[in-house]
Formats: sequence, structure tokens, C-alpha cells
Amino acid sequence: MSELAAFWSYLSEGPLLWLGLTLAAYVAGDACFRWSGRRPWVNTVLIAVVILAAILWATETPYGIYFEGAQFVHFLLGPATVSLALPLFDTLGRLRRAALPVLAALAAGSLTAAVSAVAIAAALGVGPVELASLAPKSATAPVAIGIAERVGGAPTLTAVLVILTGIVGAVVATPLLNAMGIRDWRARGLAVGIASHGIGTARAFQVDATAGAFAGLGMALNAIATAFVAPMVLWLFL
Repeated sequence: MSELAAFWSYLSEGPLLWLGLTLAAYVAGDACFRWSGRRPWVNTVLIAVVILAAILWATETPYGIYFEGAQFVHFLLGPATVSLALPLFDTLGRLRRAALPVLAALAAGSLTAAVSAVAIAAALGVGPVELASLAPKSATAPVAIGIAERVGGAPTLTAVLVILTGIVGAVVATPLLNAMGIRDWRARGLAVGIASHGIGTARAFQVDATAGAFAGLGMALNAIATAFVAPMVLWLFL
């Protein structure tokens, strides 16, 4: 056992181990998602997070060591977000025709996401640091973390809340929108993108290309809107 522990200690210091485990966890999550018949509640990201969290907990590995290996995946978040401009360009004509409804939905969605979360948390007695961390939860991770840093929140807590928001949105959006009878793929995609950023957008692309394009638009616009909305909401409650 001591030799095995020493071998693991040697491996864990190398960045390639954690990069490989991150990719393997995602492949395992995607396999489960496909095996389930693409059920929304069998979410690829959720499964990958659970697998990696279990490994880190079992091996008592600090997050900093893990991130040294997985930071290449983190780096790819930027190019992946920018690549969403391609499906947006393909549907540019439809986006222009829906400009006013999109802006109205953005205002309603961005305000609701920030106000509802902060109001509920404040009513439960949550402190100011936690409120500041919670306010930008529906923006994409790099933007949300930057906002949290500037309004007095905890970036690490914000990152966790952003991931949870995206996973919940990706899981519940499709059955909820089906139950509400919303059939317009533009409306469905925009709602998911505004409420649950990149993880929800990835789910929208799995359902329909138009929904994915509008989800990408919603994610991008909400990132900008949240930078203005979150500080104002915090000012009202604090």
C-alpha cells in the first residue's frame, strides 16, 4: 500500500494526470448521456463533476494541484465561447427580425435571475459576501467571476454557483419548456442561454440548431447585461 501511495503521489504532481482524468470524466459522462437516450437529467457535465470531485476527495488532492493540470481545458473556454459566433452568423437574418423581443427578454431574464437569487438569499439571512457571489451566477463563468471580484464576492464560490446554475438549467429547461407548451426554438434557446449560460447553451445545441444559436446570443448578451444589473441589485439589497 505504501508503494501504491508513493506511486500515486508521484503521478499526482504531473499536470497530464489531471488533464487526462478531466477528459476521461467528460467522456464517461457523455457515454452515460448517450446510453440514457439523451435524457436531460443525465447531464454530461454533472456526471463529470461528480466523478472528479470523488477522485479529489478520495485522494485528498487540493484543488490548486488539480487546476495546474486542468488549466488547459480552462484556457479553451475562451475560444469555445468565441466559436459560438459562427451559428449566430448563420442565423443573422432571423436575429435581426427578432431584435426587439430579444432585448425585452434579455431585460426580463437578467433582472429576474439576479433579483430572485439575491432576494431569496437575503430573506434567509445570507451575508453580503455570499450575496455578492450569488448575484452574477447566471453569467458565463469568466464574466461572473470578474463581476464577483469587483463587487466584494468570493470568486471561488461564484464559480461553484455558476456551474450549479448551468447544470440545473440544462437539466430542467427542456421538460419545463415542453410542459409550458413553448414551441418556438428561438424563445426556448434564448431563455436557456440567459438563465444557464454555456452549459445550457451546449444542451440547447443538442436539442435544435436554432435553439443553440439563440442560446449563444442570450449567453453573450446576458454576460454584458449582468455586469450592469448585478451591482445595481446588490446596491438595492445592501
